[in-house]
Amino acid sequence: MCNPSAVQRQMFDRKLLAVLIVAIAAGLGLFAALKFFGHDAARRPALQATLLYPQPRNVPDFSLQQSDGTQLTSGELHGHWTLLYIGYTFCPDVCPTTLQDLAQAQKQWTALPDSTRPRLLFVSVDPQRDTPARLGEYVHAFDPDTLAATADAATLENFAREFGLVYMKVEGPHFAENPNDYSMDHSANLVLLDPQGRIAGTLRPPFEPAKIAADLTLLSKESQP
Repeated sequence: MCNPSAVQRQMFDRKLLAVLIVAIAAGLGLFAALKFFGHDAARRPALQATLLYPQPRNVPDFSLQQSDGTQLTSGELHGHWTLLYIGYTFCPDVCPTTLQDLAQAQKQWTALPDSTRPRLLFVSVDPQRDTPARLGEYVHAFDPDTLAATADAATLENFAREFGLVYMKVEGPHFAENPNDYSMDHSANLVLLDPQGRIAGTLRPPFEPAKIAADLTLLSKESQP
């Protein structure tokens, strides 16, 4: 990857600072919950790789285009615990490594009922190159059950901001001659959505498939009526 320009880096740093502020606030909220509501916190499931927030946060409705051409709306995620990951198909390292780890986790929860089975949603932040067809081919090579979606640039920017994620285009040395000579810096953490579609927690790398599978299996079983 090439180094971004000073202006690009400043823009990314500002976005990153905003996300860090949200993360710090969430951490302080977790500390307060443990200090003042220890009894309730003690009843939370014992998770190995997942940080649950003290209070799930609602997000605005959204609509993304799935790899099969249909629309994915926020309501379609209800009823399942969902892991959200942003990236792009031209990613040379982090994205394929993460999707491979998550595919191993997905295989371990296939025995759960389809009605409550956890989901993985991969959202491409590179709509210029990631057509729905390419996106589906790439993502489903790791696991065919993964939801793959993208949107126009403005929609993606709003979507990422609502979920506390950041990304930035990094132009390569031949960008002036080749507009496809760029990479995308992006958040590496996973966002956990609860069965009501709210932001419920986060998972940070390095990812351990067995622990992720155990966490999502436990959460899914505990949320069953």
